[in-house]
Amino acid sequence: MADRVYRAAPPETLRIEALGDLTVLFDRRSMQTHLMIQPMPEILAAMADDRCNAATVAERLAARFDLGGEGDPMPLIAERLAELAAMGLVAEA
Repeated sequence: MADRVYRAAPPETLRIEALGDLTVLFDRRSMQTHLMIQPMPEILAAMADDRCNAATVAERLAARFDLGGEGDPMPLIAERLAELAAMGLVAEA
């Protein structure tokens, strides 16, 4: 299966606030509030304003964080990207 390519919602449409271990994300377009934990906010931040697939996000996260070295992080990142797409926070590009 091909690695899907996504684009994050434009930053000006989101309000993101960290509250301890939780991150609150308000999507101005849908008027929905989402509560998130790691790695969801980090994935959105790693995507910036680029078209990204799981491999690109994994590479960017590995440059900033210790991903633990326990296997390939790409399947987990691909699952999280699909979840973000279901919430409307990223869209297939």
